[in-house]
Amino acid sequence: MAKPRSSLISLSDTPYYHCIARCVRRSYLCGYDKTTKKSFEHRKVWLVERIQKLAAIFTIDVAAYAVMSNHYHIVLRVNVDAANALSPDEVLFRWHTLCQPKPVVARYLLAKQQSNTLTESELMVVNDCVKDYRQRLTSISWFMRFLNEFIARQANLEDKCKGHFWEGRFKSQALLDDVAVLACMAYVDLNPIRAKMADTPENSDFTSIQQRLGILPKALETDNHQNKDGSQKHKTATPNDNLTAIAPAQLLPFVKANNESVPNFKRCNSHIPFSLIDYLELVDWTGRQIRQDKRGFISLNTPSIIQRLGLTDEDWLAFSTGIENQFSHSVGQRFQLQTYAKNHQLKRVKGLRQPSAPLA
Repeated sequence: MAKPRSSLISLSDTPYYHCIARCVRRSYLCGYDKTTKKSFEHRKVWLVERIQKLAAIFTIDVAAYAVMSNHYHIVLRVNVDAANALSPDEVLFRWHTLCQPKPVVARYLLAKQQSNTLTESELMVVNDCVKDYRQRLTSISWFMRFLNEFIARQANLEDKCKGHFWEGRFKSQALLDDVAVLACMAYVDLNPIRAKMADTPENSDFTSIQQRLGILPKALETDNHQNKDGSQKHKTATPNDNLTAIAPAQLLPFVKANNESVPNFKRCNSHIPFSLIDYLELVDWTGRQIRQDKRGFISLNTPSIIQRLGLTDEDWLAFSTGIENQFSHSVGQRFQLQTYAKNHQLKRVKGLRQPSAPLA
């Protein structure tokens, strides 16, 4: 018998959770369907863009994600302190990018613009709404609801059908310590390799590790989600959705170096308390271990990820600790800086002489 979500998610125990949602009726979240001869790769873009926008609205950070053919994984961190720090108007603004305001809240917002006042009873109702919405902004259930409902509606519209798109409730796992968090993040980032969809982490399209390395997925390189005239091939906005004006959120970052002082993982609100270079090596080593129940793994003959990225420990440390004094308006690897300079007709770009390295 399924347990209520309230018994599975306890923020007093841990802010980190691993969530999984799977498709039903042999539906394709993305990938190529050999039976219907249709490609659903563009749906990866839907999902990742939606995750980034929701993370900017909710006070929930995304630590890792991976989009597969019929399911996806996501590791979330709930930031209750950030929610408590929001002003009432900020809470209302965030929530109403997703939902239409109640009539009393709409009157409150209009009254603020016109310098009018509401009755005491109306203000009490508004305050109750703010309290409710503030709690919802820290709710993984509400986050996953707005994510899965949006994708289901878009997929059903494209497939010209009705009914359930997802298998049922999303599955959630509480990650109770730093070992569990790192192990789960590595597990998520290695999913395409284990499924033999990619041979290395940097080639695993639409994963968090690829995003952290600043590598553009192949599906976006070919721009196959647009028509020749530049218009969107697959519409992704709904009439009641105001997320187009929201800037996408970045992934929950790692600390810059191992010697940086951070609290334990439960109390750290702004960073994952490990360095990115250590995480890359951990993922690379884990991906080389052969599992009997999985087809794919990183070949033992493949150079280490640090070598493949052209890094040394000294280069990485110099790069990651010199963001402000070694770079100016743009930060990136040498090739990206050169491309940036060419596109913006810049004769000089600070940072071209620095070692090439990925970004957190």
